Amino acid sequence: MARRARGTSAGLDRERIAVAAVALVDRDGLERFGVRRLAEELGVDPMSLYHHVKGKAALLDVISEAVLAEVVAVPEGAPHDWEGVARRTAHSYRDMAYRHPRVFPLLVTRAQTSPVALAALERLVSAMRAAGLPDRVAADAPMVLFGFLNGHLLACTGSGPEGPAPVPEFDPDAYPGMAALASRWAGFGSVAEFDRMLGIVLDGIRGQVPRPA
Repeated sequence: MARRARGTSAGLDRERIAVAAVALVDRDGLERFGVRRLAEELGVDPMSLYHHVKGKAALLDVISEAVLAEVVAVPEGAPHDWEGVARRTAHSYRDMAYRHPRVFPLLVTRAQTSPVALAALERLVSAMRAAGLPDRVAADAPMVLFGFLNGHLLACTGSGPEGPAPVPEFDPDAYPGMAALASRWAGFGSVAEFDRMLGIVLDGIRGQVPRPA
């Protein structure tokens, strides 16, 4: 692919860079991602990228923000109570993780402080405070929720686009408890399993609300 000369406009903007960067990581993974490879993909000199994004670390933040933008959109008629907001956010986050399994580790390993990420958190904590949840609960709940989401979805998408690895068989003599429960894990990575585990998390948050005397 022909490369543009350094310093030319190259027809770049942040959105075009973000789209190309996400597509590159989706295809080849984070290990092979870099400024030069992205420049080659776009057909520009690497220096052209630095006019818009200041280095690889900033590019990783651009990628994170681009996929999180897929989570923030609120469909018309969506519930606005805190549990409805939490469930919608969780399922949208799951859908995004499965669309971008090679990007998803970025969301787990890097602080997410972009306006897009903060908007999602603001919607959740505002709904909790509006419902009268104590500030201590509203402050802890997003950390608990996303702790579950990141851990579970990283396990489910860690094999990349192929999906989660099958549950292993357990020797009933060595691991009788695990062997007895193995059939319960047959749906690992399914929506039904996700909903069940999400329900446990939300029940735990709800249980922190003081009951009227």
